[in-house]
Amino acid sequence: MPTITTRDGTEIYYKDWGAGRPVVFSHGWPLNADAWDHQAVVVADAGYRAIAHDRRGHGRSTQTWDGNHMDQYADDLAELIEQLDLQDIVMVGHSTGGGEVTRYLGRHGTDRVAKAVLLGAIPPLMLKTEANPEGTPLEVFDGLRAGVAGDRSQFYLDLAVPFYGANREGAEVSEGTRQAFWMWSMQVGVKGSYDCVKEFSETDFHEDLAKIDIPVLVVHGDDDQIVPIQAAGPKTAELLSNAALKVYPGAPHGLRGDHEQRFNQDLLDFIKA
Repeated sequence: MPTITTRDGTEIYYKDWGAGRPVVFSHGWPLNADAWDHQAVVVADAGYRAIAHDRRGHGRSTQTWDGNHMDQYADDLAELIEQLDLQDIVMVGHSTGGGEVTRYLGRHGTDRVAKAVLLGAIPPLMLKTEANPEGTPLEVFDGLRAGVAGDRSQFYLDLAVPFYGANREGAEVSEGTRQAFWMWSMQVGVKGSYDCVKEFSETDFHEDLAKIDIPVLVVHGDDDQIVPIQAAGPKTAELLSNAALKVYPGAPHGLRGDHEQRFNQDLLDFIKA
């Protein structure tokens, strides 16, 4: 399996498909690079180089005990980009991966990056606070931690339902999709999964967003039950200096069917523009 080794000895697995301008994908919690396979095929078929890695603790990367925090996630991504010597990148992040991309850009700059896409992403801040009343209460995230620490197999299977909006009337989410979510989730280390809940829920990205000077496409479903839109996409777009916001009516957090096809086309159009 292709991997890079970071300065602290962590092995980061990555997929590298196609050739041309690099499009680098960062996945959501508690998944891995496989969650981007549909998009990786689309961009590789269109003449680009699709690269997607497993975050530390997730998938085929090292299940580290330490370093499961947003700064380290961004630094791991920077090492991947540097070791592969990627330039003129389009970065794409979903959910926690959108936070990873945002922290990378705030922490490492945009010298190697031309554009970014944030899909159902966690910035600017998920947690409900006095300054962020639209956020999600802490007890919701405590419930996620309890699920990971308890019967995580059943927890992940249940989580797939709101993730893909399978609890909505008329939803067409296959059992295979739910089982794939479960399989990816069960590959993440318990410690890495547990630690990551704090990182995606409590990390404040306001300062990172203020530093980003490249075009950013912000996409969010207005029926996202995992990263509710009221504290996310539109606020992020307002804080960016060069953003285009697209709200998908009725779309859940994990896109399938017509919503996914729309995103694939929007992604290609944004890359080509």
